[in-house]
Amino acid sequence: MKVILLKSHDTLGKTGDIVSVKSGYARNYLLPNKIATIATDTTIKSLQAWIEQQSIKEAKNKENLESLAKYLGKLTIKFSLQAGEDGKLFGSVTSQMISDELENQGYSVDKKEIVLDDPLKQTGNHFVYIDLGNDLKPKVKVKISEEKKD
Repeated sequence: MKVILLKSHDTLGKTGDIVSVKSGYARNYLLPNKIATIATDTTIKSLQAWIEQQSIKEAKNKENLESLAKYLGKLTIKFSLQAGEDGKLFGSVTSQMISDELENQGYSVDKKEIVLDDPLKQTGNHFVYIDLGNDLKPKVKVKISEEKKD
């Protein structure tokens, strides 16, 4: 029996693949759990239309990500925090703080996309990579200065 996978499956394939399985496996497991649907002429045509729509959406999304990466590559984020001697911060600059500052400047970046090996604990200039997917990793400059004491 030929079926179209609606969800990725470890042993059968990824979403959209047309695979042959035993009819009992399809009837008792794949179809009731909505992992697959029976491959007929109409479902195959609708699958092809869906794949085409997804590729168009993906292309638009990639264009948006490329323009975002271009702007983020030119961006400098500034923080002014309390620091002790030798420029060591009392706290640290975390990915959440960077994400919030990017949000304030109008860029929507999740803190999970920010590649930060260790929190930034020193004043000065640092570079942080943002993983946008599709092999796009713009480098954002983070400038940390000591807060002026009155």
